[in-house]
Amino acid sequence: MDFLTSFRFDAGFDRSIDRGLDWLNDNLGFVFAAIRALLDNLLWVLTWGLSIPWWLFIILAVVASWRLVGVGLSVFAAVALTMCWSAGLWDMLIQTLALVILATLIALMFGIPLGILGARQPGIGKLLGPIMDTLQTLPPYVYLLPAIALIGFGGASAVVATMILALPPSVRLTMLGLRQIPGERIELAQSLGASSMARLFRIELPSAMPSIMAGVNQSLMMALGMAVIAGIIGADGLGGEVYRAVRYLEVGRAIDAGLAIVVLSILLDRLSAGIGTLFMKNGGAHG
Repeated sequence: MDFLTSFRFDAGFDRSIDRGLDWLNDNLGFVFAAIRALLDNLLWVLTWGLSIPWWLFIILAVVASWRLVGVGLSVFAAVALTMCWSAGLWDMLIQTLALVILATLIALMFGIPLGILGARQPGIGKLLGPIMDTLQTLPPYVYLLPAIALIGFGGASAVVATMILALPPSVRLTMLGLRQIPGERIELAQSLGASSMARLFRIELPSAMPSIMAGVNQSLMMALGMAVIAGIIGADGLGGEVYRAVRYLEVGRAIDAGLAIVVLSILLDRLSAGIGTLFMKNGGAHG
């Protein structure tokens, strides 16, 4: 047994990871500094843009809920968001929302093109499958450590870690939607002489849009879960408030922030699903 334990895999692997991170910091530190500055500025701009008067934000949320989902969600939005404001959690809710939106947008910016590439190139699709499996099954805390090591504590590293966790659903469901398009639609476009890009934007993406929007919904939910965990590394928002309350054993405050997270989760889930339903109706009409 001593002979076997002398050849432990983890020791060499751990050293390789640590050395790799040190090399990246030593040789590409300026790149990560630029990424940090860019993400911090984008996060600040988005937070500023969402920081309209609380009552106006609630009115807009109520109208969007009513138009996209129904009266029930609009009543919930009015009552729940007003309670968040009265509990003194409004600024934190906005900070969390900005983090989730930014991370999700970046994830979609990479995920949808990767999904298109994976659907059109079967070899790449087979390679993306195991990678997305790994990203989706690793514990969320694993993403925090490399982000801290390369970018540092704060909102920028939280955006990176959240974006990585939100990436797999958009890749998977984009590939799924494109692969499920009826073959006769593609054959018809080809027979009419449509180019590859014209076929993609006029036939394939509109037909796959319900699945793509389901990926957007799932990415939002994954991002929200990670944004809460990211409070551990100094990200502002509801996650940071939960972490602070836990540290000081303020159980009531932790529950307040937790309920605000539930409110935000329900609203994001229902509204994104409502947008997806609209796309599905439009897709059905075109079909």
